[in-house]
Amino acid sequence: MLSTGDEVLYGQIIDTNAAWLADRLFTHGLVMTHRSTVGDQLGPLVEELQQRSQYADILIVNGGLGPTSDDLSALAAAMACGVELELNQQWLQQIEAFFRQRGRPMAASNRKQAEIPRHAEVIDNRVGTACGFAVTLNKCRIFFTPGVPAEFKVMVNEQILPRLAAQYSLPAAPVCLRLTTFGRGESELAEEFDHLPLPEGVSLGYRAAMPIVEIKLTGPASERQQMESCWQLIRQKLADWTLFEGTEGLPALLARELMGRDLRLAVSEVFTAGLLHWSLAAADVPLSGGDLPRPGRESLGQLADRLQLLAESQQVPLALGVSELSDQSLGICLVTPQGIRAQALTFTTLRHSQAARQELISTVAMHMLLRWLQGKNSHGSYSWLEVTEVLNR
Repeated sequence: MLSTGDEVLYGQIIDTNAAWLADRLFTHGLVMTHRSTVGDQLGPLVEELQQRSQYADILIVNGGLGPTSDDLSALAAAMACGVELELNQQWLQQIEAFFRQRGRPMAASNRKQAEIPRHAEVIDNRVGTACGFAVTLNKCRIFFTPGVPAEFKVMVNEQILPRLAAQYSLPAAPVCLRLTTFGRGESELAEEFDHLPLPEGVSLGYRAAMPIVEIKLTGPASERQQMESCWQLIRQKLADWTLFEGTEGLPALLARELMGRDLRLAVSEVFTAGLLHWSLAAADVPLSGGDLPRPGRESLGQLADRLQLLAESQQVPLALGVSELSDQSLGICLVTPQGIRAQALTFTTLRHSQAARQELISTVAMHMLLRWLQGKNSHGSYSWLEVTEVLNR
């Protein structure tokens, strides 16, 4: 894949298209072998196209198909192939119809979006005005796609993947077993599992993203049965630190568990400043009220009393709360129909930012709720925090 644009190269926007495409191709048995990014400079674009076409069977170029002067992908493609740009009358009519249907005049600059290299194959874009196109250079099939994510994803799904499936015998998608852990560091996990015997062609990888660590077992579909045996061992060893399997996400898992039991939750938070509520609400967790109290020191008992009153006032069986941070310590409390569970936690390291700490504590709170739903002791153990007090009522 070749991503284009100064804004991508300089980090002014996150290249979400690249991450999405790599995952999408992977699920179709196509493993991306190279990714690069070039800014809005014609010479480097032409050079990159020529170089990558010497190695790749398929190259997907993203971005640079807009109507402005810094959109250079079509011109770069024509120069790399040694041909001229030609106006595609059929696509020009489609652009004109696009604006006419919306009651807007077409700017003269949009005409540029119908100019593609001679002999290029037009790739339909039913969402926007930039047509995609494909050329062949050095036996490499190069697909040019718009940078707007909504347009890009539709074009890949509806136009490019079907073409690849028709042209090639695609291999079975690799198996990727994923498990997200919380409470143990990456090096600690690696020390435990790096000597695990794996089937031929299977690899074990780790992805650390504070405050979680994802473990991935990846290999060919032919090794699935052996992989499942290894995976069962990993599951057993990490049962006490597992948040979820696959890519569901902790908030989505909580939403499913709570909805399945017809339970609603109230949330009160100080240190996390609304992050906990937002994370849950974004996953459609059944919430009923909540608050952001004024900061102030409070004991675990006071936090428990406040959360119990919140649950009663909202007429819900569950309430989850986080107190203010004071002297590197704070409290987290969970009110349930079976009682109240709370713990005081102290940060054991100061190297993390305020935002990272808030995300960490938000995850601890959600983990406490998950452990209760799973019938486990609500008080977990965490690498970055020390439990200094526990309250059970």
